[in-house]
Amino acid sequence: MAGARRIRPARAADLRALAVIFHAAIHAEPSPYTRRQRRAWAPSVPAAPDWELRLAAQEVRVAEESGGITGFMTLGPGGYVDLAFILPEARGRGVFRDLLRAIEAAARAAGETELVTDASLAAEAPFAACGFTTVLREEVRRRGVALQRARMRKPLTS
Repeated sequence: MAGARRIRPARAADLRALAVIFHAAIHAEPSPYTRRQRRAWAPSVPAAPDWELRLAAQEVRVAEESGGITGFMTLGPGGYVDLAFILPEARGRGVFRDLLRAIEAAARAAGETELVTDASLAAEAPFAACGFTTVLREEVRRRGVALQRARMRKPLTS
């Protein structure tokens, strides 16, 4: 999906595409997680209404290229970046960085002074490249399977 990239707020019509991107990104190879861990994390594409409720509680920005969505990122209360997923074929093209800029702008507009995320092992390097620092490593369980992640923070300066 080459072409000019546009970052915009998500629309209700985007929700299914975002669920597909979420699932595809988690299951893409190579991955720091085993197949078993990825199946536990996201056994299937998220379904409405739970997916809709999760996204409705946050600000969602999507990256669109040539009419197709290539990634998305969400901002929740307290400057929490909950979801950050890029289509596997769109990785390495600056989509993550462009989405994060939009999320940072939304956070500043909301009066937030920092961003916080619980980054997967796959997302830790992109967040670090954008100025986040790891403050805690932890293990969470999904469907009885352990997954490692990193709590990361980034101060927002004006």
